[in-house]
Amino acid sequence: MKKIGVKINENSSYIECKCDKIITKNIQLDFPSVGATENIILASVLGNHEITINNSAMEPEIIDLANFLNRAGAKIYGAGTNTIKIKGVEKLKEVSYKIMPDRIEAGTFLVAGAITGGSVKINKVIPDHIAPVIAKLRECGCEIITDKNSIYLSAGKRLKAIDIKTTPYPGFPTDLQPIVSTLLTVCKGTSIITENIFENRYKFIQEIKRMGAKATIEGKTLIIKGVRKLHPAELESTDLRGGASLVLAGLSAKGKTKVKKLEYLLRGYEDFDKKLMLLGADIIREEGD
Repeated sequence: MKKIGVKINENSSYIECKCDKIITKNIQLDFPSVGATENIILASVLGNHEITINNSAMEPEIIDLANFLNRAGAKIYGAGTNTIKIKGVEKLKEVSYKIMPDRIEAGTFLVAGAITGGSVKINKVIPDHIAPVIAKLRECGCEIITDKNSIYLSAGKRLKAIDIKTTPYPGFPTDLQPIVSTLLTVCKGTSIITENIFENRYKFIQEIKRMGAKATIEGKTLIIKGVRKLHPAELESTDLRGGASLVLAGLSAKGKTKVKKLEYLLRGYEDFDKKLMLLGADIIREEGD
């Protein structure tokens, strides 16, 4: 932000930003961060300048944001590649736009079917967006059928262990690592997960271990020795995807599991409990949760 002309005050409990004019600049990202790429695009879409982002993130959400802004009158080129160019425009116009399906939500419901040994069909989804996840679930032993806009998963038997390494798109998404790792706690064999994107992504594991999971954290590596079943427990979520993983763990355990601090989960999933109930889950949303 400072490189493109934004004045930032970090001396308080807030980050205060001011900018009279965005300046023309080439930005070289050290890491293809989705958030950094999106914020540079949003900050530079208006004005009289040209911004080039090198090593930009290539996630589908970047393409969707650019498509929306371009329809509104922006000039953004190269979204979906590792080089994005933005030519500032004077103003944007009102538009109607339909956003893309949520690929992380889709992956979460696929794992819900897998961890319960059931079956699920997800409509209005783009399978190519979660191709690495589909490949890993197949490697686990799930039967998966895809067409242009839907994914069907069936998991009628105990699944087997796999190894996972998270990488930027189009690799395995870090947001689905806690979800799939929870599935692997009940798979036959030993799984090795390497988290290459976010630090402290394994907070959920301490809660899952209270349900009988066998897992060891060594730096950015998580080693999971699968058990036949998890046991119900009272759990506390610490982040969005970890919270979802605790709910899925509760679905696989025989008995009543309680998950507290739902505010993390509700930030990223709309009507999560209701959608799971449509799939046959027995969930009670307690007052205040």
